[in-house]
Amino acid sequence: MTKMNIKKGDLVQVISGKDRGPAGSPTQGKVLRAIPSEGKVVVEGVAIAKKSVKPNGTNQQGGIIQQEAAIDVSNVILVCPSCGKATRVGHAKDDNGRAVRVCKKCGAKF
Repeated sequence: MTKMNIKKGDLVQVISGKDRGPAGSPTQGKVLRAIPSEGKVVVEGVAIAKKSVKPNGTNQQGGIIQQEAAIDVSNVILVCPSCGKATRVGHAKDDNGRAVRVCKKCGAKF
C-alpha cells in the first residue's frame, strides 16, 4: 500500500500519458475515486474506455457504454485550489495539530 497525496474530489492535471493534451491546454479533471492499494485514481473525463454491458434491470437495452478507467497516480499532479497552479504537495500541522496538505508554490493549506 502506497501513500497518496491525492484524494477524492481534488482537481488534478494529467502530466503524462495519452490523455495529457497539448502543451498549451493541459487536461484537468476532478478525481472521482482514489485506489491507494493499486496506486491509481479515476479522473473525470480522462482515460475513457468502452465496455460491453448485458441487459439488466437498470439498463434494459444493454450495449456498449463509455466510462472512465483508472490511471496511475504518478501521471497526475494536484492543482492548488487557492492559486490554481499545478503543484507538488507538502505536509504540515494546522492549529489543532492535525496533518494538512500544503501547496509548495503559494503555501496555502488545504
